[in-house]
Amino acid sequence: MECYEGATMIKTFRGKLADGAIYTIVLHTNDGTTGYKIVKFETMVANPGAASQQSIVKIFTVAPTATPTSTIDFSDNTLLGASMLQETSSTDRFDSRTIIFDNMVFNQDIYLTHKDYNSDEEINYHIELEQVKLDLGENTVATLKDIRNVATPV
Repeated sequence: MECYEGATMIKTFRGKLADGAIYTIVLHTNDGTTGYKIVKFETMVANPGAASQQSIVKIFTVAPTATPTSTIDFSDNTLLGASMLQETSSTDRFDSRTIIFDNMVFNQDIYLTHKDYNSDEEINYHIELEQVKLDLGENTVATLKDIRNVATPV
């Protein structure tokens, strides 16, 4: 990809998630000076009309320690974004809502989870990340946020 001065570098990721899946997108670097912000997050059913699908896809800054659930908790400070997609096969009607917390900058790996609470269908995802250069202070803050958010056993 060619870049000109002042251009924004965008990284794109796409794929398919099985029901109950946790997938890692590897972004970490040795020095942590490359940060990212989510600029686009989309989901789409993998097999339209096959089943009534009700899926939740979430993006986290910390690896989930439990099986994915359909619960969305905006007070979770490790949540970067969530997408809810509903398809009713009998009416061929789709309803989709996506929220991205776009002011969050991260410099470590991110984790996608998928839970279909009506069937066990797969779902497609598409994510675009804006690459940003972090100075030492921003690097430290982003890394410390990730460390602070890792749950420690009691």
